[in-house]
Amino acid sequence: MKILVPVKRVVDYNVRVRVKADGTGVELANVKMSMNPFDEIAVEEALRLKEAGKATEVVAVSIGPVQAQETVRTALAMGADRGIVVEVADTVEPLTVAKILKAVVAEENPELVILGKQAIDDDCGQTGQMLAALLGWAQGTFASKVEVGDGTLSVTREVDGGLQTVSLKLPAIITTDLRLNEPRYASLPNIMKAKKKPIAIKPVAEYGIDPAPRLKVLKTTEPAGRKAGVKVASVAELVAKLRDEAGVI
Repeated sequence: MKILVPVKRVVDYNVRVRVKADGTGVELANVKMSMNPFDEIAVEEALRLKEAGKATEVVAVSIGPVQAQETVRTALAMGADRGIVVEVADTVEPLTVAKILKAVVAEENPELVILGKQAIDDDCGQTGQMLAALLGWAQGTFASKVEVGDGTLSVTREVDGGLQTVSLKLPAIITTDLRLNEPRYASLPNIMKAKKKPIAIKPVAEYGIDPAPRLKVLKTTEPAGRKAGVKVASVAELVAKLRDEAGVI
């Protein structure tokens, strides 16, 4: 079984995001970038399936600028076999990503696609579901446990009311939740080996897909600063403030 793992290049989760002075977006110059944490979980799960003898090859694919090669190299250092980078200069919306991934799936013919449930930059959480719809494949979203059978998958999902277990027929799409696993660190020997693993660089035009965004960001602003707390002398005063000042009751 071949597994395709889409990975996204995002601002590192340890970095404090800053808005550009002109409000046109988030500052990316001289900012540490890394793999989306949910995608790290997806890579780890694919590697565990391969180590368990359930998969034969793990292919990492990233859609973005030329620097996305670094993100793919990270996946290769973790243990992925090879990588693909589809170069797109501008911001790519989830539907466009899903369309490009559909074209990559047609080329690679994987039986399973594992990707993060959302990216920490835009927080859309849409790509996996859109890809499943475009392909007509079964999907198990927000997975906290995955078990592979004979042509089937058992996926335990994180839902509002607790856990839900679904049975899927391959081929299928899985999106990963935080509790699925703990991603491994890439060792120095594996980082060196990753430099020799192949990465195919492909322009988005090769797939005949227009990556132009359909949405226009009018303005980006910092969240409002949090006001200092106050002490109240009684429950009655607390209720009055919640009702009259905060307007929450």
